Amino acid sequence: MFELMLCSLLTIFPDYLYRRYVQGKRIGYEINLYTMWYELRWGISACLMLTISLITLIFYFHPSTKNVTAVFRTVTILPETVGRVDEVFVGINQKVEAGAPLFRLDDSQQRAALETARRKIAELDAEAKVAQTDLVTADGQIQEAQGALQVAIDEYELKAQLLTRDAVARREVDRLANTVESRKGSLGSAIAKKDTLLAKIADLLPSQKASAEAALAQAQVELDKTLVRAGVAGTVQQFTLRPGDVVNTMIRPAGILVPATAGKGTLIAGFGQIEAQVMKQGMIAEATCIGKPFTIIPLVVTEVQDVIAAGQLRITDQLVDVQQLARPGTLTVFLQPLFEGGLDDIPPGSSCIANAYTNNHDALADKNIGAMQWVFLHVVDTVGLVHAMILRIQALLLPVQTLVFSGH
Repeated sequence: MFELMLCSLLTIFPDYLYRRYVQGKRIGYEINLYTMWYELRWGISACLMLTISLITLIFYFHPSTKNVTAVFRTVTILPETVGRVDEVFVGINQKVEAGAPLFRLDDSQQRAALETARRKIAELDAEAKVAQTDLVTADGQIQEAQGALQVAIDEYELKAQLLTRDAVARREVDRLANTVESRKGSLGSAIAKKDTLLAKIADLLPSQKASAEAALAQAQVELDKTLVRAGVAGTVQQFTLRPGDVVNTMIRPAGILVPATAGKGTLIAGFGQIEAQVMKQGMIAEATCIGKPFTIIPLVVTEVQDVIAAGQLRITDQLVDVQQLARPGTLTVFLQPLFEGGLDDIPPGSSCIANAYTNNHDALADKNIGAMQWVFLHVVDTVGLVHAMILRIQALLLPVQTLVFSGH
């Protein structure tokens, strides 16, 4: 409507002035409701053509969209294990800080495993003390075996000397020789037992204790999993969990946590695919949101998604018919406030209307630009003012449309 009124001032109005003051035709006489379409045919035709051209020019180089939302991500509240709820610490819509406990599962099994691991470590410590005592015993056995061996050797040497004089029987000397070998075996056995105890104290018991400590740490981790904490600061939503409920990590989440900073810094807009060659990073934009009426928010385009989501293909067991993808998708554009805090008062999830404006300042500053291109780019930049005015009119009418005409 605004474009039609503007174009009529440049076409229909001059045509009427020519008919009135040059041809002398008057409204109500020669120009009336029935003859107006004939008398002002040139102005009306030019007005329609100019209006269509102007609207096309405005909406192409200064695109607009109503598909704008302060998108935010939620965090699903889920434990890392399946269990029955034993205690709940928060309620619905309660604000929590990062690390705050939300609920606790029944942990009797995990506590039993933790106590078993602690008992195992205590058992190994006691076994290490017993091994130290056995080591002292082994030293005593070695000394005893060494003494018995020395006695047997001395007696054998004495009998061997007497054998040369035929003072003792050879059978007695052979028996003492066997006794010496037996004592050597006993000494070797005592030394081997000591070496075994030393290896047990130095290697086996420490490795067993390390394994037990690892089992203790694992049991502590499993116990910690039963206490579910908030990963980020935010507000707990749809949290109806009560003691006795069974929480399943696959099909039964406990609730949703909305981060405190969710949807505060970025608007995500969906512009038409025809704007793919116009939308550029760094473009200035404006938006007005239902959540903050009568306000124009200056924005800047920070990112333009280089793919259209409607063409996404996921591998299934059925062939995809292209007809299923016929509905055109939108060009996803990320908008951030031009000034700090511009979106702080916008509730996450708010619907908005946004305009983006093409800026040809650098092209106009080029000394090699042609005259026709210079005029065209000036026209493009100038008609952006029309779109900015339309957005402000929409900002004024948006509350009326929402509260009155929509029935809300």
